[in-house]
Amino acid sequence: MLVHMGSTNSVSANPVDLAGMPRGGPDASCLDRMLQTDRPEYLDRDDVDDRVKREVIRSLDRFGALLGEHDRTARLVLGEVAGVADPRILELGAGHGALSRTLLAEHPTIRVTVSDLNPGSVAALADGDLGDDPRAQVRCLDATAIDAPDGSFDLAVFAMSFHHLAPPEAARVLAEGTRVAGRLLIVDLARPPAPLHLIRLATMAPLALVWPFAHDGLVSSLRTYSASAVRELASAAGVGVEIRPGRFGTQVVLAYRNR
Repeated sequence: MLVHMGSTNSVSANPVDLAGMPRGGPDASCLDRMLQTDRPEYLDRDDVDDRVKREVIRSLDRFGALLGEHDRTARLVLGEVAGVADPRILELGAGHGALSRTLLAEHPTIRVTVSDLNPGSVAALADGDLGDDPRAQVRCLDATAIDAPDGSFDLAVFAMSFHHLAPPEAARVLAEGTRVAGRLLIVDLARPPAPLHLIRLATMAPLALVWPFAHDGLVSSLRTYSASAVRELASAAGVGVEIRPGRFGTQVVLAYRNR
């Protein structure tokens, strides 16, 4: 577990400077630069029926449970707060809320703030078991401008959502998450080498035409950040990062305030 102290962060780079950065980072190859998109996922579109969005969220929950991703992310979170008696966790972009449910089940005194930007997702979370749990608070929060004082939490976590953000917004999440919690744990899809990425996209494309989950998976793959890009974002945000590979094509990032 890393513990770092420092001053409040702000995004030091002008958003215009980051806006054109490739998802593969400044040193991305020509092929890698082609394998990205600004096209939003169904989950990010206002013109998509909520039933389609709910189907995607349910699929994310099912596959996360099937692959053990919820449990693995919960273990990462609990490892980071192992020395804290009554940890306060902020989950950003919670979606289905499975991670927060797992944390509450695994730790007897943990408190979680379960948040999402989508009002429909927040309403569904509030109407479910998390809304009734005395150790959980459900809130509608923008991860790029978190409505909470500095140091309100022991750890913030952003699971499988970082790729939704354009580079300027992603840098702000790094700054905001470490402002309110000191440390921000990000678990997201890893960006594969360009030739492998091309093969993966080709296999996903037919399903993306008929299955909303596959559509969002294909778009997500095109929007993932490489380790090089994450370091560039962290530099712009004025934070430090530790990056390591996860399982099943994921990437684990621990962002922390610089001294």
